[in-house]
Amino acid sequence: METIQEQQAIDSAAVARGERAGSDGDSVPCVSQLSTLLGAVPLGVGSGELIDQIRGLEDLKWAVTGLQARAAVALDLAQRREQTVAGVPASEQGQGVAAQLALARRESPNRGSRLLGLAKALVTEMPRTLAALESGQLSEWRANLLVRETAGLSAEDRCAVDEELAPDAGTFEGAGDKAIIAAAKAAAYRRDPRSVAQRASHAATERTVTLRPAPDAMTYLTALLPVAQGVAVYAALTRKADSARSGGDSRTRGQVMADTFVERITGRRGGISGVDLEVIMTDRTLLQGDAEPARIKGYGIVPAAWARGLVGAGGAAATGGGPAPKQDEEFAVWLRRLYTAPSTGDLITMDSKARLFPPRLRRFIEVRDDTCRTPYCDAPIRHIDHVVPWRSGGTTTVDNSAGLCEACNQTKENPGWTAKQVVEDVHTLEVGTPTGHSYRSSAPPLPGHVRRPPSPVGT
Repeated sequence: METIQEQQAIDSAAVARGERAGSDGDSVPCVSQLSTLLGAVPLGVGSGELIDQIRGLEDLKWAVTGLQARAAVALDLAQRREQTVAGVPASEQGQGVAAQLALARRESPNRGSRLLGLAKALVTEMPRTLAALESGQLSEWRANLLVRETAGLSAEDRCAVDEELAPDAGTFEGAGDKAIIAAAKAAAYRRDPRSVAQRASHAATERTVTLRPAPDAMTYLTALLPVAQGVAVYAALTRKADSARSGGDSRTRGQVMADTFVERITGRRGGISGVDLEVIMTDRTLLQGDAEPARIKGYGIVPAAWARGLVGAGGAAATGGGPAPKQDEEFAVWLRRLYTAPSTGDLITMDSKARLFPPRLRRFIEVRDDTCRTPYCDAPIRHIDHVVPWRSGGTTTVDNSAGLCEACNQTKENPGWTAKQVVEDVHTLEVGTPTGHSYRSSAPPLPGHVRRPPSPVGT
């Protein structure tokens, strides 16, 4: 027998797909009508009306987010029922739901997992936080903060903290993120100090270093460290910067800290030491000073002049008429030529009769795909796999290959998931989900080639 919460989630899913139950039990259009009405809303007249309109739209936006959370829980329940009927073991039920949610919301699979976890916590354990979200008193981000800070509690304790904080009663009106985090932490600690301490201890096992692009050919290199180590690293860099500045160093304090960080990690001045940076550019950019941007595998687009300077391409033609860039004497440059078909911009294909992708073919595919080929996922490539599985007659070729992150490669093996190459589009992959929806993604265009948008696919 279904619980009240399960039934509410199922009803919410019906509304989310554009239906609501009428008095006679028939389904009546709902979301499509709302979209039409929003499109017909005129802008307010005068500053006061515009502010009121912005406030009202914000309330509506978070109400929709609350409904999405209910629909996500209903989707999880529906998928588990279908998988039970299909004979899927209980331990494997629910797999792939987060990935489907991510595709529907045009988010990455990692983000989809977080959204599903947030939805489950709000619908099943934190009803007052969900009510605050649906009434426009709390944004999705701030609801997520409350869920995050109570993650280590039991369902009963989390529900009790939710009742204590009472976000739907205006508790956090005018409060900032730090105040909300502090209130949630304090309430959680009062309920179960042991679990909070255990969570802090476990957090140290999640230490890691990540890299993501920043504007203007820069990157954000981020380290997640225990507080003692993090403070120690920052203090050491600060002392070095203060010492250098007091000795007359003309660099700014931040520049000294950044340069010291790179030198101490790599052991070399400038920081480049035996690293294979795969820069993809056209011959015109390399040799004729063309302005067509280049691409660095694992980073993205970089300016043409910057790329030429990296590989030390000298001469007026190579620099667009300017002086030749100075080559780092400690940086040995190797050029690897990759040829493209003039008409389509495709990389020249490679082939193999082996089941496993040989190293050179793997590297070729990594260069072509750049990041995970699942739609909306831009995680680093960890697996090279067949689009049509080997067991189903798929060949080990460039055309039947896709670079995927580990999570997406595992997700596509779940029942009901399909994948195929779209012949009419360049390196385009179509992913099918258990609900019958389809999504497409294409490998990024190579420098010097403009790719037309992928053919539309019905969902």
